Amino acid sequence: MYNIVQHRKKYYLLSAILLSVSVLLMVYSLATTGSPFRLSIDFTGGVYWELALGDSAQPGEVRQVFLDQGLGDTSVTTVGDNNDRFQARLKEVTPEVKAAIEDQLGAQFGGIETLQYRNVGPSVGQEVTRSALFAVLFTSAAIVLWIVFAFRNVAHPLRYGVSAIVAMVHDVVIAAGFAALMGILVGYEVDALFLTALLTVLGFSVQDTIVVFDRIRENGRRHMGEDFETIANRSLLETMGRSLTTQINAFFIMVAILLFGGDTIKPFIAVLLVGMLSGTYSSIFNATPLLVTWDHWANKRAREQAKMAAAA
Repeated sequence: MYNIVQHRKKYYLLSAILLSVSVLLMVYSLATTGSPFRLSIDFTGGVYWELALGDSAQPGEVRQVFLDQGLGDTSVTTVGDNNDRFQARLKEVTPEVKAAIEDQLGAQFGGIETLQYRNVGPSVGQEVTRSALFAVLFTSAAIVLWIVFAFRNVAHPLRYGVSAIVAMVHDVVIAAGFAALMGILVGYEVDALFLTALLTVLGFSVQDTIVVFDRIRENGRRHMGEDFETIANRSLLETMGRSLTTQINAFFIMVAILLFGGDTIKPFIAVLLVGMLSGTYSSIFNATPLLVTWDHWANKRAREQAKMAAAA
């Protein structure tokens, strides 16, 4: 039986490198842009522009007009079921640039009618951010409490909860580091969907981890004569096929969206894909090995305390 957890120090080293790079990328972005990521108007404020065109069009075609005017941070989505009404979110522009966009849209798509044009503040983004942070903190506390309760019949249930949270934080930091990298390389700006991606990563990360932990609990009862490292490794091998099959199915769908989906959703899918890849890795190579490391450390400390007590 191949011993995965025996090589846990290598996995810890790889995770440490990835986490360090992610943090450095966010620090670099903070030093150059004033934020760990490039922020969209959801967070910085800007212009909300709702318009109707004479002819049907695709959001990517409409967005290209804004890109031609140097507004690369613009997001364009359809309004309603028809492909002739759109809403655009962009940073504030001069009247001259606005007029040039209207002229180009009108000439290209058979006329244009501005339905709404107003400045929006960053208050919505700030509220979403506060709600997301509260959700992460609440979720983390709830996960720890639930795992402690669910594993109350095994030794040291708190270790399971803490290990799951460590793996979860690992995945969120790597996904955030990827967002910072994309902002540095191609100017990707995070919006409210970025927070949605991070919360989704939390769910997938914890789900895979708990599946392995539950198998550890079952095998602990079936193989009571084995040491904890063997039980943990056996559980990893038994659940790895299920975890990989489930995740690979989702990966195929996300890669297809990246290749053929709209431009406005690709950043969200890219962050989600990286976060889920990290979640698959951490559930196998971080969370369970961390339990084994904790068990070895606790046993070693207990032996040292017993020796000191005997010597005294």
